Amino acid sequence: MLPAVLFSSLLWAQDSPQPAEGDLPLNELRTFVEVMERIKMAYVEPIDDKTLLENAIKGMLANLDPHSAYLGPESYQELQESTSGEFGGLGIEVGMEDDQLNVISPIDDTPAFAAGIEAGDLILKIDGQLTKGLSLMQAVEKLRGKPGTSVTLTIGRGHQAPFDVKLKRAVIKNRSVRGQLLDGDYGLVRISQFQTHTGKEVGKALQQLEKDNGKPLAGLVLDLRNNPGGVLQAAAEVADHFLSRGRIVYTEGRIPNSHMSFDAGPQISIASHIPLVVLINGGSASASEIVAGALQDHKRAVIMGTNSFGKGSVQTILPLNDDHGVKLTTALYFTPSGRSIQAQGIEPDIQVERGKLSTQSQPGMIKEADLARHLDNTQQPASPERKARAEQLQNDNQLAQALSLLKGLNVLGKK
Repeated sequence: MLPAVLFSSLLWAQDSPQPAEGDLPLNELRTFVEVMERIKMAYVEPIDDKTLLENAIKGMLANLDPHSAYLGPESYQELQESTSGEFGGLGIEVGMEDDQLNVISPIDDTPAFAAGIEAGDLILKIDGQLTKGLSLMQAVEKLRGKPGTSVTLTIGRGHQAPFDVKLKRAVIKNRSVRGQLLDGDYGLVRISQFQTHTGKEVGKALQQLEKDNGKPLAGLVLDLRNNPGGVLQAAAEVADHFLSRGRIVYTEGRIPNSHMSFDAGPQISIASHIPLVVLINGGSASASEIVAGALQDHKRAVIMGTNSFGKGSVQTILPLNDDHGVKLTTALYFTPSGRSIQAQGIEPDIQVERGKLSTQSQPGMIKEADLARHLDNTQQPASPERKARAEQLQNDNQLAQALSLLKGLNVLGKK
């Protein structure tokens, strides 16, 4: 189970900020000590000071916002592994909203993805235990486990009756970037999440697409659907491939190192000027929204799909002693035009809901092939790769619409 941290824009702090000076709230501290003593004396089972204090720290962070959290040694280690692209679990991003555990996004090619878990699903129970009332970290701990072990999730989806899904945990080796050629000279780059090396991987994917095509691409679809985010710097590096100048994103917070700005470099990428369509949906969060927002503000791409998730905050990982850490919301990020997408999301330029393409036959229509003694077509039948691409577009109307738009832009550009 990937901890619910990669839908955050993550920063790894070099130096922990010093605590702010000020008078200690003595009355509140006395109350805290008194409550702790009452629990130790009256709770139904004995409980030690260490457990009480650790629970207090967890509660203190959990009540700040949905993304701040206390990281014990195991969680801290898993976070470091997840940003490098390999971790154990289900491959599902979760968050807590209105005291209810919900799915932000499944990650490509994982047990959750294969089982049909969708963005927006509610996880009502984990192995029969209600999730309502659990903290986010408590829920994540229940979802984690050794590879090969199973867990049953009770899912709530829209107006359907709740249903159970049994998943087997696995070692998740998440490939961040995939590229493929579409119809003609058009390419697709799919980013499933933003890891440390995602920017470099996008550059390699773009070069490979051009090499496979044998000439420059006529257009590109950048697919950020169900991408829960990840490392902030990686998002800036990806946007830099498509921008030749200007600001990409900036952040503002209370501590000095929370004020940052990322700008496009002067180097020209092979993708700096080709027509570009970016696909987003409700599972596109944080770092995905940084890329989409930057490209939209600079009018570099057409954003297509449905409204994104709307997470505009940055979490900094603050190391503590003994392999512990704190994931703390320290800043908000803003698009180049100064937009904060916190709780708003990115609104696409062209709204396209996910559906399935279907064709309608016209009864009674006669074609050349129906005529007696018609001449046969001497062309070779379509290759398996071409058939697979056609089926992909048939099953993904948003991708098909993006490709159609790119073709239309090229037709207009040639007139």
